[in-house]
Amino acid sequence: MGQPNTNDSKWGKKAMTPTVEFYHNRIRELVAERFASSGKPWNDVVVDPNLEFTKADFEKIEAELLATGYRFEMSAQISQQEEPDKYKSLVGVQDSGNRERDEEGREVVGTGDNVFNAKANVIGTARMISNVEIVMEMLINGVPDGTIAIIDDSGGTLTAPILEGFAGVVCMGGTVRSHLGILTREYGVPCLMAAELDGLNDGDTIEVEFARQGEQANGGDSNSRRRIWKIEELGGK
Repeated sequence: MGQPNTNDSKWGKKAMTPTVEFYHNRIRELVAERFASSGKPWNDVVVDPNLEFTKADFEKIEAELLATGYRFEMSAQISQQEEPDKYKSLVGVQDSGNRERDEEGREVVGTGDNVFNAKANVIGTARMISNVEIVMEMLINGVPDGTIAIIDDSGGTLTAPILEGFAGVVCMGGTVRSHLGILTREYGVPCLMAAELDGLNDGDTIEVEFARQGEQANGGDSNSRRRIWKIEELGGK
């Protein structure tokens, strides 16, 4: 068997994300470099333990990726806290002071990617669930009725003990395929992921667009973001 054609990818097509594409390209380059420098036939190279990739090899590739300015999306706060140079910081809740209004004149305070279509939109009270202390309080005293959890940690571990008590979830991180998105789908709790929030405050009464007639959950489609409205009173428009 001759030298492998490193221009042909066994994956058959370009990777769906820049991170995977970067790693694929660098690994193929490393294979070609080591094969060329070994002076051995390919059949010997693939079984030579001295030519195996090491932890240091992958750390070097990661360092090269980060040197381009790329930062990983975190799925849990601990990742960003422990390695802030590797992960993007969550933007959090902004307040532009110039929020959009919908066709009915209602103030739109956020949008997000819908995990699954619920039977109806959810109206409730926005509660910022950002630390273990808040979770413990709700675990001991119960989740208040109508709580729509505003979460910045898409890992799902933080809120797992009380997740099924929420009327709905809005998460500022992750994607519909993140751990939190999977858990909310399993519990049947309506959820928006990758939310961008503008002027939403703890304790606000909001309506979240978890249902949309004749349309499937958007799964990250930027042209089909679901909306979050601030309303004056529970049940109001």
